Amino acid sequence: MANTKSAIKAARKSLRLTERNRGVKTRLKTLRKRLDTLIASKDAAAKEVAADYASAMDRAVKSGVVHKNAASRAKSHASKVFSVK
Repeated sequence: MANTKSAIKAARKSLRLTERNRGVKTRLKTLRKRLDTLIASKDAAAKEVAADYASAMDRAVKSGVVHKNAASRAKSHASKVFSVK
């Protein structure tokens, strides 16, 4: 258990941020799964979902949930399907 006032506050803050991070990561995983299923079924709505996924990744980077390079890699993999070969 935390002994100082600052440690008590840090423990409260940690719980709050952990909960926020869990929600963001869950949303990212859901969007990725939806994108994968649309790509597999060759649905036209996949481009819109890819844009939503990229936007959500950028917001996650901004809040510090996901590392910048990890988000860049994920967005690259998601957009690779739509690039002209």
